[in-house]
Amino acid sequence: MLTNEQIKNLLQDIEADNVERTISTNNTNKFCEVICAFANDLPGHAQPGYLIVGARDNGDLAGTSITDQLLQNLASHRDSGQIVPLPSLVVQKASFPEGDVAVVEVQPSDMPPVHYRGRVWVRVGPRRGIATEQEERILTERRVHSARTFDMQPCLGCGPEQIVHSLFEDYRIAAIAPEIIEENDRDRLQQMAALGLWDTRNQCLTNAGVLLFSESPQNWLPGAHLQFVRYEGSGLESDILDERNFSGDLATALRELDAFLKTLFPSRPVPDSALREKQVTPYPTWAVRELLMNAVMHRDYQSNAPIRFYWFSDRIEIQNPGGLYGNATNFPHQNDYRNPKIAEAMKTLGYVNRFGRGIATVQAELRKNANPPAEFDTNQTTFFLATVREAQA
Repeated sequence: MLTNEQIKNLLQDIEADNVERTISTNNTNKFCEVICAFANDLPGHAQPGYLIVGARDNGDLAGTSITDQLLQNLASHRDSGQIVPLPSLVVQKASFPEGDVAVVEVQPSDMPPVHYRGRVWVRVGPRRGIATEQEERILTERRVHSARTFDMQPCLGCGPEQIVHSLFEDYRIAAIAPEIIEENDRDRLQQMAALGLWDTRNQCLTNAGVLLFSESPQNWLPGAHLQFVRYEGSGLESDILDERNFSGDLATALRELDAFLKTLFPSRPVPDSALREKQVTPYPTWAVRELLMNAVMHRDYQSNAPIRFYWFSDRIEIQNPGGLYGNATNFPHQNDYRNPKIAEAMKTLGYVNRFGRGIATVQAELRKNANPPAEFDTNQTTFFLATVREAQA
């Protein structure tokens, strides 16, 4: 957290290119553009950027009153899914005799280029605008050298001949703003590289690119599929009533899984009063879907084990390879992303609305349907287990 004296120094340093001041308190587009630009850190300062709300361009305070709601709104830009990969930011309020300010401190991203609504925003000196082709290339090359997560690493050997280009064309339409596509004269591989899905140094797809665009993802990532089994009884020794496998590229697998879930838990009417009926189902579809999407997003793709979706006579178990990751050890109060590029892709494809709200949504849906709360086994190092028990009569 910055001290008031440090904030005053930032306000007075009119020449600093890592500070943007504004008197607006509701210009969401501007806020997100600034956050995106600071996260990209095109000049390579490797230092935070600061958006200061409640100050004029000359550094004078505007006499603004900063509310808790405004601070919450500013902080919500991290998990909104509009800025991807997720930015790292903190928000604080500072009070002075002349008025309040809200300060958003944005850390440079390890995974540039960062996009806001399909556009890459950058800042050099006083200029904030959409990145040129050369500026995007600089950011892409910088990311290659700092890629740390498995989904951003190159999948050696999975070269251009493995790419299903129609899959990329569909994804590009969702990921990139239309006018950027029209102006873009780069070839497909350069465009994939700008999205973090192609490794220019090794001339191969990244692991996330393999999941999205390769002809046979499971040839490269054998565990990248989901196994569904329905058992007649309450244990693994019970007879199997149904068994399915969801595999292939990520978009196809998620689309087929989504369609399957909509048929899995039909509701039935039961008397609610002498004159009314209500619809009940053993499991709310949305809660189960949310847990499955979380499993796809957060699983360890280096494991050869699939995600297991097992339906027993009294419960559902969803087990995904890989224990809790990073800061998520404080589950469910804090989250972290083992696969930030895959999380970004799922948001782009429309299977995630916002980040960081999945478990709260699950518990609310279960409570509404009269199911007990979901149970989570977080003590394992090799897997994460979620259990949902059937709705109580």
